[in-house]
Parts: sequence; structure tokens; C-alpha cells
Amino acid sequence: MLVFLLATTITYTLQAQDDAPYLTKSLKDAAIEQVQAETSGGNISITGGTGEAKIEVYVRPNNGRNQLSKEEIEKRIAEDYEFSIGTADHKLTAIAKPKNRIGRFDWKRALSISFRIYVPRNVSTNLTTSGGNLDLAHLSGTQDFRTSGGNLHIDDLTGKIKGVTSGGNIHLKDSKDDITLSTSGGNIDARNSSGKLKLTTSGGNVTLEELTGNIDAITSGGSVRGNVLSGELSAVTSGGNVTMSELSCSLTAATSGGNITVSLKELGSFVKLSNSGGNINLDLPGNKGLDLRITGDKVKVNALNNFSGKIEDDSIDGKINGGGIPVTVRGNGGRVSLSIK
Repeated sequence: MLVFLLATTITYTLQAQDDAPYLTKSLKDAAIEQVQAETSGGNISITGGTGEAKIEVYVRPNNGRNQLSKEEIEKRIAEDYEFSIGTADHKLTAIAKPKNRIGRFDWKRALSISFRIYVPRNVSTNLTTSGGNLDLAHLSGTQDFRTSGGNLHIDDLTGKIKGVTSGGNIHLKDSKDDITLSTSGGNIDARNSSGKLKLTTSGGNVTLEELTGNIDAITSGGSVRGNVLSGELSAVTSGGNVTMSELSCSLTAATSGGNITVSLKELGSFVKLSNSGGNINLDLPGNKGLDLRITGDKVKVNALNNFSGKIEDDSIDGKINGGGIPVTVRGNGGRVSLSIK
């Protein structure tokens, strides 16, 4: 027998088909405000909205080949898993993980148990999966989620958001407020979002599109690419290129091994660029007062209007339009090209 912890009366149905939920429970009378979900090998998706509140459970063999009967699924869960779904005090708890049998668990019998949860928009979550993907959409509140091997998909979230994956990719769009996302090995793609954004990957690329706010993008091995960004931006990579266009922001960009190519259409409070081995190409608008401090193996610049100071083969030190916004460029080991229009 399967054990369900029920503090609220919830209707449910069981299915054995591989392409349908194994179990569905209605949450319409539970007034869910919090979700805690944990599974060892499956996916978790949370969708907020005005539709029917419910949880669907999907069960697959880990090998993905054999279809199991309802009876076999029930037998394996009862013998090998801690499995419970329940509600209490406006909180949904869904747990599916192997029992603590050190050295005795038969992984040939392992199941992939996934949750799809539909709740009101104003719901906070705490989600964990050891190997699956995490999908969150249309939620407001505090979201804390982690996977050891899957991807993160974040769509239309507001509030305090923290997500971690040890090996997957991260996709963020249409979200705002306080967002911290990190992956140890995947790529990050962030679009049409705003607020305080901290995006970190240890090995992949970072792509930024139409973001505004305080943006911190870090990769240890990949490139950082951005377009149509405003606010304050920090883009740092230890080994790749930094390529940015259509910027309206204060900017810090650094790489230890690649090139930096940056075009600003509006200046913020400062520009700071540095690298250790590649070239730097910087395009700036010429309608502001600038303090230029630029060094490189070779510095190339177009004609400067209203400039006072010193221009040499490897440096520029001076002011445009009487000075103002600090522009500091350190091209250590490469060429610096500056264009001011």
C-alpha cells in the first residue's frame, strides 16, 4: 500500500499509462501558499496561475525502456521508496526518495518519479532533485531550488529567487526582483528580466538579452555576450571573450584570456575594462564629459573632439568635453581600439 499524509481531504486518481500521470491529486481546497518537493531522480515543475490547483505524479523506469503496470509501480514504491504527498497549514509537501538502505538498493529497479504542480501565483517553494530538471513559471514569492544534474527553467517569476544546478543549463526570462542563479558546468541564457541579477557558471557561456538593473555575470571558462542592457553591469570571465552591444549602463568587464568588444549608446557612472592577453575594442558616445585613462601594447583612437591631455602609442591620458565620467581601460598584452562618436 502507498502511504499519503493527508491533513486535508484531497481527491486523486491513479493511472498506469506511461504517457499520463500515475497519480493526480486536487489541491483546490488546500489554499496552498508554500510547496516543498523533493525527488531523487525525476523532474519538478511548478506553475502558478488561476487554473485548477493540483499535483500530478509521473513514474517511469530509470532505464526508460520498460512500461510498468500500476501494480508493479506500487510494489516498487512501497518496498524501495519514501513516498508521501500531503497538505497542512496551506503547505504542500511531496517527497519521493529511496529508503535509507546502504548497500542494498537495486538501481535496476530504480524509478524516475516526477512532480508537476499547479498552484496559485503567490506561492513560495523549496525544491530539490538529484538528477532532474526544475521548471518554475508564473510565481511570486520566495523560490529556493536545487538540482544536482538537471537544467533550470525560470519564466515569469517575481520575488527572491535562488536556483542552483551542479551540471545543467539555466534559462531565465520575463522575471524580476532579486535573482541568484548558478551552475557548475552549464550555460546561462537570461532574457527580458530586471532587478538584482547574479548569474554564475564555472564552465559555460553567459548570454544576456534585454536586461535592466544591477547585473553581475561571471564565468570561469566561457564567454559573456550581451545586448540591450541598462543599469549597472559587471561581466567577468577567466578565459573567454566579452562581447557587448547597445549598452546604457555603468560597466565593468574583464577577461584573463580573451577579447573585449563593447559598444555603449549611453554612459552610466563609469567604464572599467581590463584583460590579460587579448584585444579591447570600445565604442563610446561623444556627448558627455570623459576622463580617459587608457593603456595597452598599442592604442588606436579616432580623432577626438574637445580633447585635452596626452596621446601616445601605448596610452591616452586626458579629458573630453572638460572631463567627467571616468573611462579606465587596461589592455595588458593586447591592442586597444577606441572610437568616440
